[in-house]
Amino acid sequence: MDVSLEPLKARRLALLLRERIASGEIAPGSRLASEPALALEHGVSRVTVRRALDSLASDGLIDRRVGAGTFVREPEAPKPIVADFANMLTHLVEMGRRTGVHLLSFSYVHPPEAVAHSLGLAAGERTQRSVRVRLIDGQPFSYLTTHVPERIGLTYSESDLASVPLLSLLERSGAAVERASQTISATLASPDVAEALGLEIGSPLLSLTRVVFGPDGRGVEHLHALYRPDRYSFQMELHRAGDAGERRWSPAPARTAESADAVPTAVGAA
Repeated sequence: MDVSLEPLKARRLALLLRERIASGEIAPGSRLASEPALALEHGVSRVTVRRALDSLASDGLIDRRVGAGTFVREPEAPKPIVADFANMLTHLVEMGRRTGVHLLSFSYVHPPEAVAHSLGLAAGERTQRSVRVRLIDGQPFSYLTTHVPERIGLTYSESDLASVPLLSLLERSGAAVERASQTISATLASPDVAEALGLEIGSPLLSLTRVVFGPDGRGVEHLHALYRPDRYSFQMELHRAGDAGERRWSPAPARTAESADAVPTAVGAA
């Protein structure tokens, strides 16, 4: 047996069992197979099985009861926040009102070149940079790094940002918000992000980069957001469009503000 491979095998088994639990294939309250049975099923040693189960237990997914076996715990984590693409800006302000935030840093910096370019900043222009962790029912779900042009950032304080949604602060400053462009991908948690979100280093994360623009086309905010996929998801309504023979899926028209308020997309704990 190659001992050096055991941690990798244990992580693989833990991820497999985690996925089965998350999908409902292994239902809450049900009993897992015994360690020998799991070892035989997956072709690994009992040491590997034990390490995988230790990982699941430390994350609160299973209970290991002496003399009784290992059982899947009833979910205690809050339901994930669901972001509605069609009403993104409305959703952002509403989410800011329904969730808590920890402000980790607040400073004025010369931004990375890519950020300066996306915001359309003049040479040498600084930004107000902040790093925040947003929480739902006290549980962290996002790690947010924002850059706002200094001329706008000077209109609010560190204490403002710790208690008021950023979009509200932007509009209070007189910076009109008209549209946003965003890109979504995936990444792995670095040590500092993993610590802030309560995850293991290298855990998968949703990665979103958004640039918010005013009516004049100038950028007013650059956001890089990292989300726990078990606590945050994106939703888009689609409808069939196009002529016969060229039918395709297309984003549904945005709901009005009234209907968006009537059907909130931020979901709290059960």
